[in-house]
Amino acid sequence: MTSELIIDVQPKEISIALLEDKSLVEYQNESRSASFSVGNIYVAKVKKLMPGLNACFVDVGYERDAFLHYLDLGTQYSSYEKYLKQVMSDRKKLFPIAKATRLPDLKKDGSVQNTLKVGQEVLVQVVKEPISTKGPRLTCELSFAGRYMVLMPFQDKVSVSTKIKKGEERTRLKQLVQSIKPKNFGVIVRTSAEGKRVAELDTEMKILLKRWEDAITTVQKTTERPKIAFEETSRAVALIRDLFNTTYDGIYVNDETVHGQVKDYVGLIAPEKAEIVKLYNGTVPIFDNFNVTKQIKSAFGKTVNYKRGAYLIIEHTEAMHVVDVNSGNRTKAENGQEQNALEVNLGAADELARQLRLRDMGGIIIVDFIDMNLAEDRQMLYERMCKNMQKDRARHNILPLSKFGLMQITRQRVRPAMDVNVEEVCPTCFGKGKIKSSILFTDQLESKIDRLVNKIGIKKFNLHVHPYVAAYINQGFLLSLKRKWQMKYGMGINVISNQKMAFLQYEFYDKKGNFIDMKEEIETK
Repeated sequence: MTSELIIDVQPKEISIALLEDKSLVEYQNESRSASFSVGNIYVAKVKKLMPGLNACFVDVGYERDAFLHYLDLGTQYSSYEKYLKQVMSDRKKLFPIAKATRLPDLKKDGSVQNTLKVGQEVLVQVVKEPISTKGPRLTCELSFAGRYMVLMPFQDKVSVSTKIKKGEERTRLKQLVQSIKPKNFGVIVRTSAEGKRVAELDTEMKILLKRWEDAITTVQKTTERPKIAFEETSRAVALIRDLFNTTYDGIYVNDETVHGQVKDYVGLIAPEKAEIVKLYNGTVPIFDNFNVTKQIKSAFGKTVNYKRGAYLIIEHTEAMHVVDVNSGNRTKAENGQEQNALEVNLGAADELARQLRLRDMGGIIIVDFIDMNLAEDRQMLYERMCKNMQKDRARHNILPLSKFGLMQITRQRVRPAMDVNVEEVCPTCFGKGKIKSSILFTDQLESKIDRLVNKIGIKKFNLHVHPYVAAYINQGFLLSLKRKWQMKYGMGINVISNQKMAFLQYEFYDKKGNFIDMKEEIETK
C-alpha cells in the first residue's frame, strides 16, 4: 500500500488529504485563523464554579467558557498549583522544575469548591475542541506529544505503548527512557519508538523539554490573562507527526512556507525521508492534480454510493450519527437474497470504515444494515467491520449486530465531524434561480478582463473556471477565445481549469496567487 499526503494551502484555510493507494481516506479542513486546537496550553482564570457538576468554567478567550471537571485536574494538581505560584512570584528568574516539590496526589473523591476558587489562575490544556454549542474541554494534566514519546510534567512514571508486544523491547525502552528523562517528568513511549536508538529518543526528549520551558517562560513573563502559553504545531505538521510512516511515497505542498515547516520536521524525525517532501508548482490546483476534489465531492453529502448501485444514507444529529444501508437498484445474486444482503453489507462495512475516518465522525454511530438470517453471516460482517477499523487512530468500540440488525459504534470525538456541504447555494445566481443567458457568459468574462487590465491595471492574472468552460475558451489553438483575449489585452492572461468551480462560476487570482474579487450580485439580474 502506498500513502501520499496532499496539503492545499489557501489564504484563508488549509486542507490536508491523505491518500492510500490513490483513495481518499482522511481529510482535514481548517481555517488558518482557527485557534483552540487540541494540545494548546493556556494560563487562564476560573470564572465560575459548578458544585453540582463538580466542575468549573474557565475563561480561555473563547466566546463560550471552557469546561474543566474536577477529575481532569489530575492527581498532581497540587504540585502544579504550588509550582505556578513559585514561577509567577519572580518575573526575572525562572524557578527550575527539577527543584519543585511534588505534593501528595489529589483525592479522587474531592470537590471542586474545596480545590479551586473564582479568579484563581490555572494552567490548562485543550483536550477537545469547541463542538456545536459547547466550549473547549480542558485538563490540567499537561502533555507534550512527539513522534516517539509524550512528555508529562510532574509525573514520574515511564509507560510503554501496549501495541509494543515484545517483552525485551518494552524493557529496553523503559530502562532507556528512565535513564534520559529529567526529574519531575513522566513519559509515555509511543509505538513508533520501537527499535529506535537512544540518540533519536534523546534528541526528541530535548525538543519536548524545550517546549515545556518555552511555555512556562511565557507564563512567567506575561501578566495578560487568558494567555496562550504553548500553541500546538501547525495542522500539517501535527498530522504528519501522528501519521508518518515509512510507506509514504510523497508529501506534496503548494506553499513555500508550509513546505519548509514540513520538510524541517520530516528531516528531524526521519532524515532519510526528507526528499519525499515536494513543493508543488503546477498551474492546475493541487487537489485537482491528485484527483482529490472529485473524491471529496463524491464522498461527502447525505448519500454515498459504493459497489454496484448500493449506497449509504448518512444523517448527522446533535445526539448521534445514523447510517442506513441500501441495496439500491442492485441485481440479486445468483445464490438468492441472503447472499445479496451479505455482499451489500460487507461493501457497506468497507465504505463506512473509510467514511468514519474521512468525516472524523465521533460519539455514537448507529448503522442499520440489511437484515440477514444466518448467524455466521452476521458474525462475518462484525469481524469485517472490526478488521476495517484497525487502521483508525481514534479510540473506538464496536458491538455485534443486535436482534434488530443494528450495529452500535462509539468513536472518540475530539473535534467537530468533518461535514463538507456539497450542495451549496448557486454562486452564479446567489440562490435566486435566475442568471443571465449562458451564451453571454464569455462576454461577461471579457468585460471583467477589460476592467482588470485597463482600469485596475493588473496585467498578469489567472482566470479559474469550470473545466467545460475552460475547454470552450481554449478550443482551437490560433482561433481560441483565449488567444483573442491575449492579443487584445496582453499575454498575461492564463485560463485554468478548476474542478471546484460551478458551471458558470469564475475567480481571478493575481500572479502571486492572491484572490481578486470581481463578482457583483447585479450580474444575475
